[in-house]
Amino acid sequence: MKFIFADSLDYVDPAFDFIADRSPAERQPYWDDAYPHEILGYAPYDGVLVSRGIVGDHRVKGKYTASQARRFRLVGARKFLRLDKPEFAHLEIFGDCGAFTYVQDERPPYTPAEMAEFYDECGFTHGASVDHIIFDFDAGLVGMGGGSAEARQRFDITLENAEGFLREARAMDADFTPLGVVQGWSPDSMADAARRLVAMGYDYLALGGMVPLKSPEIKLCLEAIRHAVPASTRLHILGFAKADDIDSFHGYDISSFDTTSPLIRAFKDAKQNYYLPGDGLALRYFTSIRVPQAIENPKLQRAVKKGMFRAEDLVRLEALALGALRAFDRGEAELEETLHHVLVYSAPLFEEKPHEDCKDSPTLARLAQRYRATLTERPWKQCSCKICRDAAIDVIIFRGSNRNKRRGIHNLAVYQDHIERLDLKRAVEPSDDLPRRLCAAEQ
Repeated sequence: MKFIFADSLDYVDPAFDFIADRSPAERQPYWDDAYPHEILGYAPYDGVLVSRGIVGDHRVKGKYTASQARRFRLVGARKFLRLDKPEFAHLEIFGDCGAFTYVQDERPPYTPAEMAEFYDECGFTHGASVDHIIFDFDAGLVGMGGGSAEARQRFDITLENAEGFLREARAMDADFTPLGVVQGWSPDSMADAARRLVAMGYDYLALGGMVPLKSPEIKLCLEAIRHAVPASTRLHILGFAKADDIDSFHGYDISSFDTTSPLIRAFKDAKQNYYLPGDGLALRYFTSIRVPQAIENPKLQRAVKKGMFRAEDLVRLEALALGALRAFDRGEAELEETLHHVLVYSAPLFEEKPHEDCKDSPTLARLAQRYRATLTERPWKQCSCKICRDAAIDVIIFRGSNRNKRRGIHNLAVYQDHIERLDLKRAVEPSDDLPRRLCAAEQ
């Protein structure tokens, strides 16, 4: 099972100064920054997915600048992502059309011919057909029953585009592997779409619309599809938001999936920000310690403008919190002393006056419990990756993109190792259910 990282210009500045809290004045983002596979020295994934919606153009505003989008088309995906070195030649580059970026449109802004040309010109190894997301979902529906008029229209558009996309790819003798995207409003409707895609000639299918679904719902879709298509049909899950639950999907014969979850959780999850391998095949999670910039944090600045705090007091408390954390890392400060300075500075984030005794606040008490667990375990000292060696305790501090994304890149490395251990387990202990599923699919 291949882990494909969904990239969104997720790079960091290798020369970032953690003490001064700034990049060099002459830094040029992208050109001077490093992708995960560059800063780690190896790729913490089996490939990268780039969405057309992220690249953007005159129809869809992407994340790339206009000059970056032009360069991507000019030099190709592999060179743009700096995957053109021999040690990265084995990595696959997936592409999709970025259906979330045009979800409000009546029809996708791209034609099958445009997407096939885009994938071929930019050197993708795999390209997904042009789909239109269906958000309706009812696991209890049988056959092709149910589904709103809009859902059915999007179902037809997705299949119509898939047929045209495969025809265009074959006509141009494209070098990429076409993936037919499955959309539906129920497990049975998705199975019907998968059956039709295989009849068109697809042997690699991508399940779309999975992001809002819970794990049991995704499994129902996989079960239905596996019974509807030949056992040789490969399956990819697009935007697999339940990536940490991947072990429970053993037995559905998933060939690949793309996600950005391990990186995103480093700075968007309330509790589980830093990964480490756990006992057996589990993952362990730690809460990062929030020490935002006193002058730049919007919430703190609003509080200053309201007269709740003085800016100079926040700057002083910020310095005390950072200083205490670094002293703790060197073994020169006690845990409770360090925790105290961090919590006093954290109080304004919850619109509470900084005070000497933070135990009176229920919110801070819960935060203290998680922070104490992180500081007690010192997880950054248990990891030997380049991120943790170079950043030390700064990797666990929730503060600015260069720290937060470094923590996310560390998570990618831990997650890739997690996937490899799961694959080894599957090789040694094959699922009892898989032969039954494959046999049923062939009947």
